[in-house]
Amino acid sequence: MPHNDPRVSPDIDPETIAPVAKGAMRKCILSGSRGERGALIRLALDADGNVAPDLGARSPGRGAWVSPDRPLIETALAKGKLRGLLMRAFKTSAVQLPDNLADQIADGLARRALDRLGLENKAGNLVWGADRIGDALAVGRVRLLLHAGDAAPDGISKLESKRRGSPREVLSMVLPVPRAQLSMALGRENVVHAAVCDAAACARVAAAVERWRAFSGFVSEEGLSEDAAAHRGT
Repeated sequence: MPHNDPRVSPDIDPETIAPVAKGAMRKCILSGSRGERGALIRLALDADGNVAPDLGARSPGRGAWVSPDRPLIETALAKGKLRGLLMRAFKTSAVQLPDNLADQIADGLARRALDRLGLENKAGNLVWGADRIGDALAVGRVRLLLHAGDAAPDGISKLESKRRGSPREVLSMVLPVPRAQLSMALGRENVVHAAVCDAAACARVAAAVERWRAFSGFVSEEGLSEDAAAHRGT
């Protein structure tokens, strides 16, 4: 994909957008819980003492890890707890935290997930449209089913029913954005549902979307958000 594609953020190399490497475990400095690198959020310190999200976990120097829990981060930031813990983690008192850190994280996670969907679509790994997705589900091609945040309950219910009848186990998620943003990411009009049909693409998309959904407060039930779970049908 050309680096000047308007759907890809200019500060991300489109050829290298990928979920953060999994496997290695890291500890959240706020909760003490442990999780894989790809599921947590890295905060990095620049030479001027400014803290910023390092969502690709590629910035040099020291890093500190936090869970993708927006209320936890916002509370710790407001009470000054986050700054104190970062001073300890970075071994310096020269730590400057932006007031909009949570918004920076949210915007970055959304951008990475939507950019990833755009790239997978251009690579031919996505199917969109209820009828086409239904056909792909019926023959076991689909590995990940995605619904826009404003998808109609009956539309979700119909596809979820076909998902349950698919010969392949299919992960399902509702995105934290409406169809307008999903459509823009895919360069299409009125995309309400999308499906990922490639195993490797599924892993990449799921990793980006799961972290984004977690930070946005979406609770999963076997990979299916509560919004979609409410429309599973009988």
